[in-house]
Amino acid sequence: MRIQDTAAIITGGASGLGEATARHFREMGAQVTLLDRDADRGQAVAEDIGAHFAQTDVTDEASVASAIASAKSAMGRITAAVNCAGIATGAKVLGRDGPHPLDAFRRTLDINLVGTFNVARLAAAEMASNTPDSDGARGVIINTASIAAFDGQKGQAAYAASKGGIVGLSLPMARDLAREGIRVMAIAPGIFATPMLRGLPQDVQDTLAAEVTCPKRLGDPAEYGALARFIIECGYLNGEVIRLDGALRMQ
Repeated sequence: MRIQDTAAIITGGASGLGEATARHFREMGAQVTLLDRDADRGQAVAEDIGAHFAQTDVTDEASVASAIASAKSAMGRITAAVNCAGIATGAKVLGRDGPHPLDAFRRTLDINLVGTFNVARLAAAEMASNTPDSDGARGVIINTASIAAFDGQKGQAAYAASKGGIVGLSLPMARDLAREGIRVMAIAPGIFATPMLRGLPQDVQDTLAAEVTCPKRLGDPAEYGALARFIIECGYLNGEVIRLDGALRMQ
């Protein structure tokens, strides 16, 4: 698969890793449809980069089905799905205010894990109708895990569990979709300069960056986009999770 021949849907495409991936894909010649809940920001980014936008709630089956239909109508087909939509929840299992709120735990898993699976399964159903290339390939799905799946810290029970689920999905989903010629990969980012992190005080950002082994800086979201492009173009990558973290191992 070549990036210039790719027609990709990108969830969470209105900001952060999703936006950076959308911008990189468009620069490389791919067709892109952004899926995001933020209609104003999503439409603005889409217009800026020459992409299509579909307002989407990844946890809702009808919403995702409608977005995928809209994407296919706009691009003619779908050959890649990059799942970047997600939230971060911070709460200890037992904190000063009592046990971890159960609704917050459920919401984190619903968006990060169930939402990812929802988009992946419906995108796969669409990709299965593509004409296979000489390798038998019809599409690729890239899900976003996190180093928290392996090195979860205090207060990250919900987030780490949701991202651990993404890691666990990779191989069985790749095996399930092999017959259709659809590859499945996951990227586990470390500490990236997303809007959420950029909102922290500079001294906090500097402290976080100093913990990275090499290079000692926050990750650039464009680096995530570049890795996603490489995964699309490297047809032998399948069923694996790639850490993108500057060798950071959280304490």
